[in-house]
Amino acid sequence: MVDSRRGDIFSPGDLLNSTYRIEKVLGRGGTSEVYQARNEVSGRLIAIKALKSEFAGDEAFLTLMRREEEIREIRHDAVVRYSENHRTPDGHIYLVMDYVEGPALDAIMKSGGMSADDLIAVAKRVAHGLRAAHNRNIVHRDLSPDNIILRGGKPEEAVIIDFGIAKDTNPGAETIVGNEFAGKYAYAAPEQLSGQTDRRTDIYSLGALLLSTFRGKAPDVGRNPMEVVQFKTRALDTSGVPEPLKSLIDRMTAPDPAQRYQTADELITALGDTVEEGTVIVPRRTTTVPPPPKPAEQAAPAITGLPPKKPAPAPKTESKSRGGLYAVLGLLVVAGGGAGLWFSGALDTLVEPGLPVAEPFALLVERPLDGAPFARGNVPDEATMTALAAAMTAMGGTAELTLATGAIAESWGADVLATVSTLEQVEQFRFAVSDNRAEVTGVTVDGALRDTLMAALGADLPGALEGGAVIERGPVILSVAEVESLLAEFANCGPLHLVDAPALGYPNGATVTVTGNVGNVGSRAGLIDRLSASVGDRQVDVQATILNPALCVIEEHLPNAPPGNVGFRFGFGDRPDDNPTGRYFVGENPVIDIILPESMTDGFIAVSLLDVSGNVFHLLPHLNRPDHDVATLRAGREGDVAIRVAFPVDAEGRSASSSELGFLVDPTTLGKTKIIVVHSDEALFADLRPMTESAGGYAEALQERAGAGGNVLTLDSQILTTEEP
Repeated sequence: MVDSRRGDIFSPGDLLNSTYRIEKVLGRGGTSEVYQARNEVSGRLIAIKALKSEFAGDEAFLTLMRREEEIREIRHDAVVRYSENHRTPDGHIYLVMDYVEGPALDAIMKSGGMSADDLIAVAKRVAHGLRAAHNRNIVHRDLSPDNIILRGGKPEEAVIIDFGIAKDTNPGAETIVGNEFAGKYAYAAPEQLSGQTDRRTDIYSLGALLLSTFRGKAPDVGRNPMEVVQFKTRALDTSGVPEPLKSLIDRMTAPDPAQRYQTADELITALGDTVEEGTVIVPRRTTTVPPPPKPAEQAAPAITGLPPKKPAPAPKTESKSRGGLYAVLGLLVVAGGGAGLWFSGALDTLVEPGLPVAEPFALLVERPLDGAPFARGNVPDEATMTALAAAMTAMGGTAELTLATGAIAESWGADVLATVSTLEQVEQFRFAVSDNRAEVTGVTVDGALRDTLMAALGADLPGALEGGAVIERGPVILSVAEVESLLAEFANCGPLHLVDAPALGYPNGATVTVTGNVGNVGSRAGLIDRLSASVGDRQVDVQATILNPALCVIEEHLPNAPPGNVGFRFGFGDRPDDNPTGRYFVGENPVIDIILPESMTDGFIAVSLLDVSGNVFHLLPHLNRPDHDVATLRAGREGDVAIRVAFPVDAEGRSASSSELGFLVDPTTLGKTKIIVVHSDEALFADLRPMTESAGGYAEALQERAGAGGNVLTLDSQILTTEEP
């Protein structure tokens, strides 16, 4: 049980919608909290997922909640049942879902793991749940041990939960939380690292979590991004796993999606279970061009769900005249004379070879980020097969194609070839066709090419193909090192920093956030323009503060030390009000306190104020206030302690005593003033600095101190702004 906290969205005892009584907190996440509640009308336990208030007004997160609610259309005992969204009178959004009592697989994994037989039972149950989701064109994308709960602790009662980052695979649909990579690296399929997901992605994740649960520990995927990428190109180590679980996991987690079970139906059959009613298995004849023929593989998963906008032709049927021909052939064979004609091939022009019916008629043409292009699936005739194979060879790839018939338009082959031709210059693309419905996604670093392709394919694909294209501007993954090299070009006022930079780089749709300081407006504008031109389909948020040249001089010489969590409190000399903005107008008297955190109990504190004119004022220590060791400043006080460093002054700018420095805002020095607090284990300087000195002199002193070995523990700073009223 998770303890209730002050500040939680709901508290035990709260009644929602006059129906749901909150009983306890089940978990907390970055954007939401989950509660156990009871329906007071029916008495049934339920779970409630509540969106945190700071996200309740964000349309992207509201879309997430609405889309997660839409997954209630999946009706299967192995999939958690969603109900509906509600909004409380004070604006909180929450989603009602089934409550599943039982341990999650991650808890079982941490306690030592699970037997192979029990894991096969889990796999069967989850595979049926995935089939139900996939049939609704929903890919989970985040299967991991913590997302599978064993109802009542029974493996055969496994339930999939948390479709918060699920993806609707219908062409044109959006991922619930964007198109960027989702899923935990340890269990994610290799193709997820480049943002590609389909049904086979869930099959990989299921295999990976089965292996981890058997071993009783999460897989080691590496210590840095390069190791993660390399790890994902290799087959998982299943040594020591007993059969048949070993072979099942090997097939489920093949790095190449084409080598896995292609559908949940295939997996269910391999597990020795019965596929639920509605599955149709159709034999087919396979022709591979090139390489040399090999056993046929399952066609790529169908993309379904778009409403037809043009009627698809019905599969060909035999005419009455053909039936009459069969009767004549029968008489010839009975008479004996027809046998020679049949075996000699003389009747081949009258009887077409039978092609298998493909339902759906599926084709996948893909140029992955890392790997050779390929085309795999069905084609209606030899001419299309030859032309498509030639196109793939020209791209340096291969084609594995099957001649078949299906419910497709007469122009299907020409339409597919036209689409592939248009995509030849795209560095990465995926063109998935199911009957006459198709979806194109791609990434190119060429902005002009992206615009051209979207104009040509975005709203409508060639001919009778239904669907459109989404071409993003790349790269697919923007490395942190590449962004940092751009920042270095504009770092003219101390270093610029990336906020929460992802270890494996920024996926498309992410936001690149930059903090730090720059020396002028032009530098900030130039940085924004350069980043915007280089990061592809990503947002740029530059939060760099523009400082004057004098402050920049100091920035370049400040010690490289972590923050010490020292706080700052601004007030006024003539009244007790706080000034949380730190903005002061001409004639006002700033009062400044620094707040030493509870953990800071020894060492020395130096506080300096750097103003817009290039002067440095040493607020602590100075000649009239030399004591600055932390123990003296605390004077026996525990916890957080406020230390005043800028004091009230009168109308003439005079303070109550010579040890209390204070000032009035001067109209000749308006702008940003920086307050610096340095915590060191010894006095920062051997001798006291003068009360005021130039920024250059202070910078030289800091540089000399660093050259002497340095003893700085932490560094904190805050900006105070002065301006005209």
